Amino acid sequence: MLPRPHKLTSSADFKAAMKQGVRAGSRTLMVHVRVRDDDTITGGPRFGLVVSKQIGNAVTRHAVSRKLRHVVLQRGVVDKLERNCDVVIRALPKSAEASSDELAHDLHKALDKVAKKR
Repeated sequence: MLPRPHKLTSSADFKAAMKQGVRAGSRTLMVHVRVRDDDTITGGPRFGLVVSKQIGNAVTRHAVSRKLRHVVLQRGVVDKLERNCDVVIRALPKSAEASSDELAHDLHKALDKVAKKR
């Protein structure tokens, strides 16, 4: 589970990140990154996951979610971003067959694309 300071919790934050943020994709993921203007929120960067029924059944969706949470926490993604970023990671159908290493590679690649666009 993501620690509270690194978790997007409200649907308004999800919508803002997806509509106003810069996005980039890879084979298994679509990443939306929005830089917050307000400094009232402490902690961060904050992450939200979207793993829809397109991925597969509940067991598959939960496995993908666990892999993505592990990638965010253990593979240096938190350290790569500024504290005032909101990130929504949307899993694509190919993520169901992907390993943690492949998801980590695709996430880093997508975040590098976002950094170039900003």
